[in-house]
Amino acid sequence: MSSVAVIDYGMGNLHSIAKALQHADSRVKVVLASDSASILKADRIVFPGVGGMRDCMQALTQTGLADTIIQAATSKPFLGICLGMQALLSDSEENQHTDCLGLIPGHVVRFPQKLTDKAGNTLKIPHMGWNQVKQVTHPLWRHIPDNSRFYFVHSYYAVPDNPAHVFGRSEYPEPFVCAIGKDNLFAVQFHPEKSQKLGLQLLKNFLNWDGSL
Repeated sequence: MSSVAVIDYGMGNLHSIAKALQHADSRVKVVLASDSASILKADRIVFPGVGGMRDCMQALTQTGLADTIIQAATSKPFLGICLGMQALLSDSEENQHTDCLGLIPGHVVRFPQKLTDKAGNTLKIPHMGWNQVKQVTHPLWRHIPDNSRFYFVHSYYAVPDNPAHVFGRSEYPEPFVCAIGKDNLFAVQFHPEKSQKLGLQLLKNFLNWDGSL
């Protein structure tokens, strides 16, 4: 039986993503893993997260999971979600400056304070709700129509250094990167576990992905 480890470092609604993964493929063994051995033993890894980057990185450092994530993300199919995507980059503007895992060169920046749409209406931060995603070809978009809507909740977004690492963009109101990847690693800013049928399709694609492009 194939297995997927959901990394438990004390932040995020793990039961929601675990339930969604199980629903996406009932044949897969889903494990909530907080130790290196359990994470590295699994066939696939999911790195979820909500909250602040400084707290995230402190938790990963204190538990020793930062090194485990770096090892796992370079050796087997790996999916980052929301804060778990942002933490894969070099650093974040959050809390003045927070160093991240550096798996994908780039930065995490905050939406500008005063955002307005084309009609001049004020846009709220955090960006919250359903938004379209413009895809760049990748196996995890299989059977998902381009410009499909997914559910977002975030105040910061990724700015990768290399355009080759960009696999999806959305708008609020200007374009921003919402899906990144490199080799066997893929990550999204939105929450597939909250994105109904197409979110489950993305998780199903991940559970059937061998990590190749």
